[in-house]
Amino acid sequence: MSRVIAMDTHDVRFPTSRFLDGSDAMNPDPDYSAAYLRLRTDAGDGHAGHGFVFTIGRGNDVQVAAIRSLAPYVVGQDAEALLDDLGGFWRRLVHDSQLRWLGPEKGVMHMAVGAVVNALWDLRAKRAGLPLWRLLAGLTPTEIVDLVDFRYLSDALTRDEALKILAAAEPDRADRQAWLLRAGYPAYTTSPGWLGYDDGKLARLCREAVADGFTQIKVKVGADRREDVRRLRIARDTVGPDVRIAVDANQRWEVAEAVDWVAALAPFGVAWVEEPTNPDDVLGHAAIARAIAPIPVATGEHMANRVMAKQFLQAGGVGVLQLDATRVSGVNENIAMLLLAAKFGVPVCPHAGGVGLCEMVQHLAMFDLVAVSGTAEDRMIEYVDHLHEHFAAPVQVRNGRYIAPSVPGSGAEMLMESVERYRFPGQA
Repeated sequence: MSRVIAMDTHDVRFPTSRFLDGSDAMNPDPDYSAAYLRLRTDAGDGHAGHGFVFTIGRGNDVQVAAIRSLAPYVVGQDAEALLDDLGGFWRRLVHDSQLRWLGPEKGVMHMAVGAVVNALWDLRAKRAGLPLWRLLAGLTPTEIVDLVDFRYLSDALTRDEALKILAAAEPDRADRQAWLLRAGYPAYTTSPGWLGYDDGKLARLCREAVADGFTQIKVKVGADRREDVRRLRIARDTVGPDVRIAVDANQRWEVAEAVDWVAALAPFGVAWVEEPTNPDDVLGHAAIARAIAPIPVATGEHMANRVMAKQFLQAGGVGVLQLDATRVSGVNENIAMLLLAAKFGVPVCPHAGGVGLCEMVQHLAMFDLVAVSGTAEDRMIEYVDHLHEHFAAPVQVRNGRYIAPSVPGSGAEMLMESVERYRFPGQA
């Protein structure tokens, strides 16, 4: 038996605003940041559990404080008992009456719960000697549904329905895993399209994306319609007719404004329109989706919980679900969202536009392919080429495809020298 002896927390901020990396219509100067934690045990095996919440600078200290406040739930506890019942642990934290009052099930505390849950999954995968996607894909359908809280979901997805989805995917798991290891998982890149980049950089990065084998890029839009039209023309002329171009408004528009704006961009062949309006506006997204069809609406990176995912799917407000590794309360809730998407037949293309998100979300998408949806059709993982060098197991993307990770863990572990160097205040 081992016990959790410490939960170390760190406020880590990278000065990405210096070069406008990550810039968009709502966030012109982001500093990619991580409210980071490490769980240590007395097992003596050298393994620790790592997790974080992605933010873009100011307020990262608040998120760190929220994570730190959860230490009494973990430190001093039997590590094996926690790891053997991560469904029960998730429920204890999320259903805690006083923590719920701060949400319920959304906001800073909910994301803090997710960081702790993800750190425990990282530890469990390391102890199993497996990358997280393989650990999850090796669970039985019953073990998977035991991780999910079906409270508030049963009008859209019951436990029995989830079991049937998983059982249907179970017979061919080995074949899909072999395909994934051989072929990799499709990716698209946002790296050319940050709003603050000048025309020359936009065109150069578009050319590089095509040369690197990407079949889809994403361009940030929403600040100025004429500028968006001009920049999309540059992107389309550069990548040619066969590469898909998605656009991302980052919540900038009113509903009617979104419909008109998309009409101006549609001639350039828009693959999807991402976050066209307020991320909580389920009915607004549904209205936009009806008006701009057949161009799909993509959203999810700011989706607070599985209940919002359910409502977006029920209302027809999302055609591409972009779940995020750190926005909801960890792996368990993301599994619930994957099951909901499978029930409604909506493809999942995870959000990865932030520090460490590529490293983490690849495990969720690969688990979905092997054990949930059973397909990679119309699915891809976002890729940005920033800050991977700060991670112990940096993501690998070749010829426009994610290479399935083989290193044990969830991908969340940062190099301690990077944590020390970019600890706030006093970042380099």
